[in-house]
Amino acid sequence: MRGRRHNPFEPFRVALEGVVHTFRTQRHMRFHFYTVVVVLILGMFYNLHYREILILLFTISMVLMAEMFNSAIEAVVDLVQPTYHPMAKFAKDIAAGAVLITTVNAIVVGSLLFIGDTRLVDLSRLFRPNEIPQAITLKSLVGIFVVFALVVIGKALGRRGSLWHGGLISGHSALGFFFAIGIVILAQGNILVQLLAVMLGVLVAQSRWEAGIHSLFEVGLGATVGSVLAAIIYGLTAR
Repeated sequence: MRGRRHNPFEPFRVALEGVVHTFRTQRHMRFHFYTVVVVLILGMFYNLHYREILILLFTISMVLMAEMFNSAIEAVVDLVQPTYHPMAKFAKDIAAGAVLITTVNAIVVGSLLFIGDTRLVDLSRLFRPNEIPQAITLKSLVGIFVVFALVVIGKALGRRGSLWHGGLISGHSALGFFFAIGIVILAQGNILVQLLAVMLGVLVAQSRWEAGIHSLFEVGLGATVGSVLAAIIYGLTAR
């Protein structure tokens, strides 16, 4: 009896069926596919270079891959553990987190590519024409991202609270004092503006403590993180 001949295109057919099945059954996957079409059309409209188009395709493909891995993990978890289990929820949350990270990365990369260097300078001038250097705008965005990352790490290391409520580091206090100290450094010579900025930062931190969402230590830790980071970022900018 002759053995069954191996079809070299069978793996590609099976893989394509997996993509099609994910597209049919997963609403988020369909949204990502539609986004790919829209982004590519906008890329042609904005006359992006081939390298920029390749970067867009790479970042978008990472999102699609993460979504497919997320769907596969959810299917396996439901097969092994059809009822609720904390570890099953944990596995699904991690897979969803991977999709979130790749999606945010794609949004940031796409936004920077479409804005471009010259448009970024124009946007920075909308706030204060000819007075805010591009470096301050970029470092402000980087600082906000770093504050958010440090707050997430602190909440993950803490034993109480969650990402959006409570936790080791007060995110509101961290951002409030990051902005406050940043204004203090940038508004040198204007004592009134500096005092108002610090007062706003203190009010934000005080509201989190008085509402019982964070302890005094957590509020102080958040304020310290935001202040130190602002001093580093805007201090380097001023040099």
